[in-house]
Amino acid sequence: MKPLCMALAVAGILAGCNLAPVYDPPHYVLPDSYQGNGAFRVAQPQDALSPRGDWWTLFGDEELNQLEERLDRENPTLAAAAEAYTQARDLAAEAQSLLYPQIGAQALVSENRESAHHLFSSINMPQQQASNVIGGVASWEPDFWGALHNGAHAQKRLAQASAADLVTARLSLEAELANDYIAVRGDDAELEVLRQSIVAYQKAVEVARLRSQGKIASGLDLARALSQLDSAQAQETETQLQRDLLQHAIAILVDAMPSSFSIAPVKEFTLMPPQIPAGVPSELLQRRPDIASAERQMAAANAQIGVSRAAFYPNITLNAGAGFEDNAFNLASLPNSLWSVGAGATLPLFEGGLRRAALQRSWSQYAQTRDGYRSTVLASFQEVEDGLSLTQRLATEVAQQREASDQAAQALAISTILYQDGLDNYLSVAVAQVTALAAQTAEVQLQSRQMQASVSLIRALGGGWTIQALPSEKQTLPFGPFDHGAAANK
Repeated sequence: MKPLCMALAVAGILAGCNLAPVYDPPHYVLPDSYQGNGAFRVAQPQDALSPRGDWWTLFGDEELNQLEERLDRENPTLAAAAEAYTQARDLAAEAQSLLYPQIGAQALVSENRESAHHLFSSINMPQQQASNVIGGVASWEPDFWGALHNGAHAQKRLAQASAADLVTARLSLEAELANDYIAVRGDDAELEVLRQSIVAYQKAVEVARLRSQGKIASGLDLARALSQLDSAQAQETETQLQRDLLQHAIAILVDAMPSSFSIAPVKEFTLMPPQIPAGVPSELLQRRPDIASAERQMAAANAQIGVSRAAFYPNITLNAGAGFEDNAFNLASLPNSLWSVGAGATLPLFEGGLRRAALQRSWSQYAQTRDGYRSTVLASFQEVEDGLSLTQRLATEVAQQREASDQAAQALAISTILYQDGLDNYLSVAVAQVTALAAQTAEVQLQSRQMQASVSLIRALGGGWTIQALPSEKQTLPFGPFDHGAAANK
């Protein structure tokens, strides 16, 4: 037993060896502030988007709040992403289990008969005999070169990445729902503009018909008035179609059947863009779940290099077994006991470049994840700057378009009065109608775009998520090695 004890001692010393390279993620020199200056303010220490992630409450719409909460509870895509995270945690637990001895029990009951003419047969040897065995077996692979530890670290880090992916999926779906809801409210406001215009156009048709019947105006005026009315009604139908499609999309997001789901229309676009605490650029790396996922994937790839390096060194396994064997059932008798202790080692000598290719692939995978991380970081800053530019420019554009709508409405009123008094022809009225309707419609559409730009900016800033919400490597394990009651059923 002394050699075995010495082997165990050496195994304990060497088990601390780690062949993975020192992990060093890319470092960035970041500006002190963002270039854009849209609908945001530099956050003070007490300011932040809600860490609970309910960023949509900034818009102050109760129906939107209810829809978002329903999405978080019932969306099937989000539920599938949660199951992917559960599976990643289980893979981490499987990798962690390899660090512990594998212990099992065995039992064998058999009745055996040999041929009368089998090799080395003897007249004194019984041809039929029972063999009953009970016992236990154990095996352990000492992690001399850190392969098992690095494998476990890699799976835990991938589970962390999966947790961040779950947050990214939730934020993406929440933003999609908010954008669709804002578009629905924009369509409601646009439909109200069209309905008011249609009422005015119907009155204009009656005026043109009366003037035509009285020989005051030609039939051309009536044709133009009817054309304007028909065009507005067609535009109303198209807008209603777009609203129906958006409503169906929202139904799917909240796990409802489109045929039984509806959003009551409103007459005015009351949503207002919120003031968003954007913070400073250096905080963005800690607030984007997709950046956290890319970084954890890079860390996992770094650990896999250690696994590939360890494959060049001997693989040693310790095995032990003990029990009782008897040709009857006297298994508790000490003379019927048996045991065995052994160790095995495998050293790769020649495999045609297999392990070198695996190591090179590990390095390449690490480089790929490192490049992916850099790309994700750069894309995140682009999205923030895009959001800031959009919110800033659209706010100015909405104000300008509102002024244009007011002027177009005034021009239409003047043209209509002049026509009714016989001082101008209907062409001026028709042109003014087209201009006024286009201006009012553009104003509503710009308001919707401005609100959607705010949603995009919040999404680009991480929706209130921070790196502190990411589970640690230890927290990714769904249960401990001795938690036999925490089984798979949820």
